[in-house]
Amino acid sequence: MFPPVALLGLGLGLPPHVLSQEEAALLTTRIFGDRLAGFPQFERVFANTGIARRHCARPADWYTTSHGWSDRMAAYRQAAEALFVQAATAALADAGIAPAEVDCVVVSSSSGFAVPSLEAQLAEAMGFRPDIERLPLFGLGCAGGVAGLATAARLAAPPGRIVLFVTMELCSLAFRQDDGSRANLVASALFGDGAAACVLRGGAEERAFAVIEGAGQHLFPRSQDIMGWRIDDGGFGIVLSAALPQFLQAHLRPALARLLAQCGAEEERIGRFVCHPGGTRVLSALEDVLRLETGSLDHERAVLADHGNMSAPTVLFVLDRARRAGLPGRAALLALGPGFAANLITLRRGMR
Repeated sequence: MFPPVALLGLGLGLPPHVLSQEEAALLTTRIFGDRLAGFPQFERVFANTGIARRHCARPADWYTTSHGWSDRMAAYRQAAEALFVQAATAALADAGIAPAEVDCVVVSSSSGFAVPSLEAQLAEAMGFRPDIERLPLFGLGCAGGVAGLATAARLAAPPGRIVLFVTMELCSLAFRQDDGSRANLVASALFGDGAAACVLRGGAEERAFAVIEGAGQHLFPRSQDIMGWRIDDGGFGIVLSAALPQFLQAHLRPALARLLAQCGAEEERIGRFVCHPGGTRVLSALEDVLRLETGSLDHERAVLADHGNMSAPTVLFVLDRARRAGLPGRAALLALGPGFAANLITLRRGMR
């Protein structure tokens, strides 16, 4: 637990190219052709994702040709910079905060990298002060929206300190034409691109739409092979276990109890769990673990349908829908990611 931290603003960002699920399936068929004979569930996987469309950093034809590290990271930097500006500008406007008022910026992204880091390259264009503190985070994957926000909240704990948190993922740029594995084909059916940003200030205040009260993380032992990247000469390769839903049903419940204890929260007082929608099977497993009726995670399914799994930013897209619909008195953000780890943040509804 730490002192209350106000969430003043939330902004979202999306790249310009939109791919329907039908177009994505046709594109994947075009790329892999006869290799799909070894994956007879291919069409069913695309049809059962609950995804209608997703945004991508590049036009569809870009994904039909081979790309090495240089091409991928050039595309990442260009798209990530645009998404950073889009989401951060929207969050600052939502909060009524000028860029020069920001004391610290935290950036979480695991689908690409740049040195100098993105916030350094964009500092002058954004209007940040020269003395701004910077913390880029890598490797949190799908958990980055919650784990990164928790880190930002800890840095914002001193009263009056303003922190900007930005997370962007360009999952589509990791798509591999040379990888006919089941995990890569499933990933092609699930993942999209997007960004989200939050503005935080130490101390509860009237301008907050929510107040962060606690955060916790649970690292599951001997679980590194569940989710992550395999890195080789061609780029990132997806590591994604088909047993993830079963793992959650077997192990998440006791971990959730520990996370709530870390946050000083009681489950019965949580009016809404805001979850990262990794996929329809994961959402069903979460509803089972959280003892919710089937379909209760409705905002999660709506975000998944409209945008696919964007990795880290996705849970903040869900939070945006939840706040517009009206947050309950107490809520909790939950995301799972490489490690394998579960991350939780507890919220109290703000006065805004």
